[in-house]
Amino acid sequence: MSLFKQLLLAICLFLLVAFSGSFIVSLESSRSQYVNQLRSHAQDAATALALSLTPNIDDPAMTELVVSSLFDSGYYASIRVVELDSNAVLVERKAEPDSAGVPRWFVRLIGLGAEGGDAIVSRGWQQAARVEVVSHPMFALAKLWQSALGSLAWLLLCGVISAVLGALLLRRQLRPLDAMVAQSHAIARRELVTISPVPRTPELRRVVLATNLMVEKLKALFAEQAERSEKLHAESYQDSLTGLANRRYFEMQLAAKVSNLEETRAGYLLLLRVMDLSGLNLRLGGQRTDQLLQAVGQQLQRTCARYPETHDLITRSRGGEFAVLAPGMVHEDAVRLAQALTLSLQDLHATGASDISPIACIGVAPYSPGDSPQALLKLADEALARAESQPEPGWVCLEQGMSAQAADSQHAWHERLDSALRDGHFALFLQPVVDAHDPQHVLHHKVISRLDDGAEVLAAGRFLPWLERFGWTPRLDLLVVENVLKHLREQPQPLALNLSGAALTDPAILQRVFELLGRNSAAGRYLTIEIGEEQLPEQAKLEELTRRLHALGFAVALQRFGGRFSMIGNLADLGLAYLKIDGSYIRNIDTEPHKQLFIEAIQRAAHSIDVPLIAERVETEGEWRVLKEMGVQGIQGQLSGEPAPWR
Repeated sequence: MSLFKQLLLAICLFLLVAFSGSFIVSLESSRSQYVNQLRSHAQDAATALALSLTPNIDDPAMTELVVSSLFDSGYYASIRVVELDSNAVLVERKAEPDSAGVPRWFVRLIGLGAEGGDAIVSRGWQQAARVEVVSHPMFALAKLWQSALGSLAWLLLCGVISAVLGALLLRRQLRPLDAMVAQSHAIARRELVTISPVPRTPELRRVVLATNLMVEKLKALFAEQAERSEKLHAESYQDSLTGLANRRYFEMQLAAKVSNLEETRAGYLLLLRVMDLSGLNLRLGGQRTDQLLQAVGQQLQRTCARYPETHDLITRSRGGEFAVLAPGMVHEDAVRLAQALTLSLQDLHATGASDISPIACIGVAPYSPGDSPQALLKLADEALARAESQPEPGWVCLEQGMSAQAADSQHAWHERLDSALRDGHFALFLQPVVDAHDPQHVLHHKVISRLDDGAEVLAAGRFLPWLERFGWTPRLDLLVVENVLKHLREQPQPLALNLSGAALTDPAILQRVFELLGRNSAAGRYLTIEIGEEQLPEQAKLEELTRRLHALGFAVALQRFGGRFSMIGNLADLGLAYLKIDGSYIRNIDTEPHKQLFIEAIQRAAHSIDVPLIAERVETEGEWRVLKEMGVQGIQGQLSGEPAPWR
């Protein structure tokens, strides 16, 4: 029973005990008073009757008349006139008065009996007869019954008023307890929230201040670990001069984004080289050359900001060389990006940022899922060399034979994907995510969608770029969510499902997703909604999204985490179920110590807010052993199992 109900019940019991005690004391006092009144009433009536009968004791008719008149005028059970010498009854009147609406159980409970009195009738100096009068207690019982009903009505009125006022007062005073319960639930969901305002009640104030202090300590600990991890990330993967990613990060992402057949999207690699860097150092000096490189990096970021495919994949690989990796980019966009960069660098020269013209040359090369990173770099270097060797250096885009991206017809893809979305020709595949310490224990299955329209089964990397180009990824999200919820009704099991960034930023689509989840809230115990790091909305919208999903009963997690590492300090307010580390930080972790240091830093930060870590794209036994020793909870990838159709 809750404390609120206990206190309210205690108030009611106190009122009941107080009323019962007061009623019993009052009843006993009234009972004693009524007993005396009945006895006095009977005695007075007997004395008055005896005086009235003294001159008429020898007249039977007159005696009976006097007795009858007295009997009819009061509450008497019986009146008798008895001759003293022979004990003969001269006159007797008796009756059973009406109950006056008093219940029999109340009569038995009160126990108020009849009281009598007697007097002597004289004949001269001789005692002639005895008058016996018995007063009936019914009028006293009626008064007591009315008094009891009045007391009960007053008790009920006071009880209702006290209960209402007590409930309001208790609810107000115990509101901090509800806040503490909500705070504890938030901590259980890995959300660190404080209670404000602090209650005025001293006892509750001390408890709330203690819990707030605990939360603040946890936040401070997490912020410290996050700051340390972010610093380590910047030292390991960020170029100190331009603030862009460095060559180590570029090579790591190149290997992760190109060679994987399951998740890789066909795209383009762009290499930009500042011409004659050594000559610039001699002519301009090191400081001005560094400023030029910084300006080129800033211009590169501004130009690539119009192309979401290049998000967080802009790097300074070495010296005056920059690289842009664009998964999902089509040929037309790659050409436009190269042209825009050439024009922006010309603008940079026009503003006086450089004394040479042109500043840089650009080489562009396509890639398809499964290509070798070394072959792609070789092709891009060749494009860069051709751009440098042109009479007017600029940009060159090379095609690797019949590129799959170039061979695809936009109209054909439009028709094919539109038909597949209308007819539901997308199959659900499941990939197990297993416990790193017990690979036989499956934590959950990751839901993966593939195009299955009868011609062939295509992985997401083949059709997702076209869906994004046509703006149809929300349609696929709705279709997959409906199918997953349908399957969960028939076959409940822990699952993880990713929502695209387009669905998260479209209020209408997001509302339809919430409606679907709300109608299937029973599936909340099995389904975790994953959000890709590159698809995250701004912090306020992200917190509102996680709150709504938690309210519907669904857990939330982040996947492919690592690129936007600066947001790790905001994870404490999201209540994440787990954090999936991007596979680029996992690949060859057993042979690359810098990745181990980075994962250890994330592990410490996540452990301080009790968020489990799961490693993506684990492919070798060596990677698995290192991750297990580092305390990573789960693994996902070829080592744990290939995606299989959901049957």
